[in-house]
Amino acid sequence: MILGITGSIGSGKTTIAKIFSKRHFNRIDADEIGHQIIKNEEIKDKIIKAFGKDVLDKNGEIGRNRLGSVVFNDDKKLKKLDSIMHPLIIEEIKNQIRQIQKKCGGNAKIIVDAPLLLETKAKNLVDKIIVVKCSKENILKRNKNFPKEKIERILKAQMPLNEKLKFADFVVDNNKDSGHLEKQVEKIIKKLNQK
Repeated sequence: MILGITGSIGSGKTTIAKIFSKRHFNRIDADEIGHQIIKNEEIKDKIIKAFGKDVLDKNGEIGRNRLGSVVFNDDKKLKKLDSIMHPLIIEEIKNQIRQIQKKCGGNAKIIVDAPLLLETKAKNLVDKIIVVKCSKENILKRNKNFPKEKIERILKAQMPLNEKLKFADFVVDNNKDSGHLEKQVEKIIKKLNQK
């Protein structure tokens, strides 16, 4: 069983994916994969070529905040970055799924934590989709260490939540406390086990 979990930036996807991993789901983190890929010299060169040296931090590495401020203000640049990164991230998700299934068997429980699950071909890799619902007010409240403008820009660049909800097999409401999240995860697992 492969679950995909998605939602808006800062909606609590990773927190919920971690609750699943405490319940014997193998977690694959698309953001983490992206962070690793960006360190690859070949990819780093492609990104510098596409967006200039302004994206580099003081250590000569790609600064994710710098890159973000370049691409989230320009749809064409965002599409360009996505065309570089998405195929590689999807390939690595496939690779990790294969490794888990090889180690744990074909019926391994896997959760793929991917912000752009629905915008990419990653949705074809999962059996069921969980969409995390969280109000913009709560997203901003819980992500105080990020500038409000940055979160607003990213939210604008992502598929709107009401569109994501159309793809959902399950919806997790993250507008309450963590106890409420745990209960919702238990409910989903119970339903999956009944099938």
